[in-house]
Amino acid sequence: MKQPVADTHDPVARPHHYTFGGIEVIDAIEAWSLGFHLGNVVKYVARAAHKGNYLEDLRKARWYLQREIERQSAEVDPSADLPREVVS
Repeated sequence: MKQPVADTHDPVARPHHYTFGGIEVIDAIEAWSLGFHLGNVVKYVARAAHKGNYLEDLRKARWYLQREIERQSAEVDPSADLPREVVS
């Protein structure tokens, strides 16, 4: 359930690095039905500049994105991502 983002800091329910900009990251993740891996990508990218270690959070986002790519690759026909002229 979406609740208005409070201006007060709560390290568990409303940490500053999750509530900047008027939209709480979890609300976007749930609204877009991103699931675990892609939700974490969005979470780490969105908060990277607000948490303290920008590059570390971008690396974490990349790690989760790679996991999702690998998971999806195992579930689909590898030729599905190729341009039509390459598929024989």
